[in-house]
Amino acid sequence: MHKWLIVYSSVTGNTKQIAEAMYGAFAEGEADIISIREIGTISLDDYDYIAVGYWLTRGAPDKAVQKFLAELSGKTVVLFQTHGAEVGSEHAVTAFARAAAKLGEGCDVLGTFSSQGRINPALLSRRQNSTDKNDPHAANERNKKRWENAAKHPDENDLQRAKDFVFAMKHKLALREKYRQKANQ
Repeated sequence: MHKWLIVYSSVTGNTKQIAEAMYGAFAEGEADIISIREIGTISLDDYDYIAVGYWLTRGAPDKAVQKFLAELSGKTVVLFQTHGAEVGSEHAVTAFARAAAKLGEGCDVLGTFSSQGRINPALLSRRQNSTDKNDPHAANERNKKRWENAAKHPDENDLQRAKDFVFAMKHKLALREKYRQKANQ
């Protein structure tokens, strides 16, 4: 049996909720879950696959996760993120590219998962009070609507999507293994 590690960084609790939903999709003993703050307490050699979850800051993973990604080498990785932007937005998609670019040598990205989430209250307050008309995050009607929607996430649908994503990644790995076995015959 292959062993998974779920590592997450969370400030508002959004990423932690997604990580816990993913963890719940694994069979007992198939995965471990740990906060990025505790990463030094384990050996990554014990894991075949690593799911790394983070929140976005300036369109990229938070600094602790960026550092962790750079330290990985030769691992199959799943990236998952939470953010105030819409799922599938340019901002969210570009953030995956920035995360993947931080990965150490020989890492393979198996898949990505994104969920909208509540915005840090301190950051939201600054954005709501911004009067700079050139600030793309200022309080305009579009952003106000997005903030209102983000405050409702992650919701039960997001948590179910996270569980379904785990099943999809396990299926993808099974298909890879089957293909490799055929190729070696």
